[in-house]
Amino acid sequence: MEILWVLMAAVLLSFVLLPFLRRRRGGIEQVPAGHPDAADPADYGFVRQEELDIRMPGPDQDLLDVLDLVQRTQDYKAASQLLAGTEREGELRWQRVQAFAGAASLELQQRPGGVSEAPGGQWLRVWRAEQPKDAGGAAVHAEFLVQQAWRTSTPGTDEFRIIMEEARTACGEAALLAPGDPVPYLVELSVARGLAYSQAEFEQLWLKILDRAPNHMGAHLAALHYWCEKWHGSRKLAYDFAEAAAARAPHGSLLAAMPLFAVFEHLPEVNLVSGFYQSEVVTKAVHGALHAVHSARADDPMLAHVRHLLVFFLVRGERWAEAMNQLVHIDGHVGALPWTLSADPAAEFAIYRALAVAGYEANGGSPATLTQ
Repeated sequence: MEILWVLMAAVLLSFVLLPFLRRRRGGIEQVPAGHPDAADPADYGFVRQEELDIRMPGPDQDLLDVLDLVQRTQDYKAASQLLAGTEREGELRWQRVQAFAGAASLELQQRPGGVSEAPGGQWLRVWRAEQPKDAGGAAVHAEFLVQQAWRTSTPGTDEFRIIMEEARTACGEAALLAPGDPVPYLVELSVARGLAYSQAEFEQLWLKILDRAPNHMGAHLAALHYWCEKWHGSRKLAYDFAEAAAARAPHGSLLAAMPLFAVFEHLPEVNLVSGFYQSEVVTKAVHGALHAVHSARADDPMLAHVRHLLVFFLVRGERWAEAMNQLVHIDGHVGALPWTLSADPAAEFAIYRALAVAGYEANGGSPATLTQ
């Protein structure tokens, strides 16, 4: 095993420029590199680190095209049309609402505006002003406020509370415009976490989502945060919530992967025991997620999210071939947990990818033996 880790360490310098990577949630620290050609992810057709797309977990070309158009022209109409044509109850609408809100929030951060310059994200303000009854625009605005609260202020402060209260009002307005749409209530899940809703209040909100989209994976992931130990629940409550969702998951649903996300949310900040990732609780959660991935539709918008988290656990558990089988499906996009928790998601992903390749080859694998 010592030889294997030496081989894996040898590839890191080729993929990570930073001298150190902070250890977080069981993350792997960069170590000095030896021979740089021990294993090369490029041999498997994987894209270069600098070309990894950190905006989303997997491809959504329609969204990318519209985002490019909106940001280039500062005209919201293409975004409005895309959301109007996206199924309300599905996962894709929620992801697109988050993407548009995130784009506007980042624009505002990069261009706060001034005497002679309009602030970034102006297209969203125009959208709300010109189309106040547009349900899509209302949902994007509510999510924009939530992201602004988390991005620009600190939970518990007056500034944070004021923005979150505004977001809660915006969620209510968006819900009135589209009574059957679960997205405004999904946005409010983050508000509930930030404003510390009581468990009774949170349950009432959750029932509204279950009435509209009972098997919505994105909703369950957002709700899981509330039940976590670091917020308003506990390890037991989070595990119970995740396991209940998995137990009632219909065939083909990715909800069977929920326990793996619960395990991830409760990883110790520093874990030096490699056997933890081969423990019963982790192994059971990984198997559930693998089953969910194998049963899910190939076009399920949440599939990439599960695959990304599986790569993390499979590499840590030294299950190299299985990690490689996930990587061939998601390589190129890194906008998902756990990479997005890093200051440099592409570098974090590249480390795990390099380790997977090194471990795979140290056990006799090669590009020719990898199942595509």
